[in-house]
Amino acid sequence: MLALDIRNVTKAYPGFQIKDVSFQLEQGYIMGFIGANGAGKTTTIKSIMNMTRIDSGEIFVMGKSIATHEMALKQEIGCAFGDVGFYTRSKIKTLTAVTKTFYPNWNDGAYYTYLRRFKLDENKKIAELSTGMRVKYSLALALSHGAKLLVLDEPTSGLDPVSRDDLLDLFRELVLDGEFSILFSTHITSDLEKCADYITFIDKGRIVASSDKHEFVESYRLVGGRVDQLPELKTRLIAYKTNTFGFTGLMHAADCDPSLDLKVTTPSLEEIMVYFAKKEEAHG
Repeated sequence: MLALDIRNVTKAYPGFQIKDVSFQLEQGYIMGFIGANGAGKTTTIKSIMNMTRIDSGEIFVMGKSIATHEMALKQEIGCAFGDVGFYTRSKIKTLTAVTKTFYPNWNDGAYYTYLRRFKLDENKKIAELSTGMRVKYSLALALSHGAKLLVLDEPTSGLDPVSRDDLLDLFRELVLDGEFSILFSTHITSDLEKCADYITFIDKGRIVASSDKHEFVESYRLVGGRVDQLPELKTRLIAYKTNTFGFTGLMHAADCDPSLDLKVTTPSLEEIMVYFAKKEEAHG
């Protein structure tokens, strides 16, 4: 079953749009949603939550349209944003008391388990929490009402390395039963290396690729050669950079000719993102 099915979603703003965005997430898996700042990750996530009205396209969660089953589906979706804002003068327990009234399936046992796991004191005011602790509180809320799909925008933002590692371990635990699914955006590629099953890459509002993580990485090649080889290679390169020793560039694996005198390696996720950000240099 598909936990999430996004079909040809378009949303335009002055000066920016996401265009024909389509991808699918199978139930029981974790998908990392990557792209540079401003690529369209947050707009896509807000569209999934129906927090912004799309211009065209369809979004299905657990086989049901978010447009026609919004209230029922929001019981099935846990959502958290890295930069979430709260009523900072309120205590955690006060905000939780209000939040739980919106969820018939609220589970106090699960909630207090996550409070303990995240070392959150419910008598603290939001203003007393660090950015990372606010993210953890958002997650505690998102995980306490029986959701089957977790949609997270930059959830590891503001977390120290140990807390981030603990959170990624939790993600892996959550999907073990095959019923729970997670979509999370991030610019921290090491997070994806550790826990993502699938990668969806958005660039300038359009989906570049959506596939198994290993297949995604293997579909690109990092190549190195002499500067005098550039003229014949420029049309194949997604992007490149030069140095005193020659050049390095990114290309699709299908465009990599073994007969060329090049040093060829498989890039990391981070290298793929960096070169896409530089692609104007190849074709500017």
